[in-house]
Amino acid sequence: MEICFHYRDVEGQQKMLATLTRLMSRSGEQVILCIGTDRSAGDCLGPLVGTLLQEEYPKAVVYGTLAKPVHALNLEETWRKIRTLHPAALVVAVDASLGRQDMVEHIIMQEGPLKPGAGVEKNLPAVGDVTIKGVVNVNGFMPHFLLQNTRLHVTYSLARVIAGVLAQALIGARCLIPVVGGSV
Repeated sequence: MEICFHYRDVEGQQKMLATLTRLMSRSGEQVILCIGTDRSAGDCLGPLVGTLLQEEYPKAVVYGTLAKPVHALNLEETWRKIRTLHPAALVVAVDASLGRQDMVEHIIMQEGPLKPGAGVEKNLPAVGDVTIKGVVNVNGFMPHFLLQNTRLHVTYSLARVIAGVLAQALIGARCLIPVVGGSV
């Protein structure tokens, strides 16, 4: 399953919401892992999503915010902590991505783990059960430079949509989780 859409595409947002709600309602717990740093306009997508999500839905279990980012230096430790404290949780991993010119400003959601740092040639562990990537800039020579020189407007616009959809899905999933002995 892959859902890919421009962040302004309401139909794409609705597909992502329906899919996330369905996936989340199947698990008793959901964890949102937002990867990135607050020191880069392009790579702050994850921490922005985490912060906006906590503001919109304080009951969300979020790792990675602007105040406490999850990045290359603490990702492995955070992933171990999540697996220890939330062993059965559905983990949704969120990160910024670089891509083709026609994919900038797109959100991509896939079932399966996220491989963070691949675009900047970092060898980090794959994390999560569901991946959400926001394409913040074009891929090319010197990817760190491209992330540093990404327009904050693009990153923020993607983050608002992702955080909003995640909040709605978490709320919707809580309403759909079956009562013991019941079914959905």
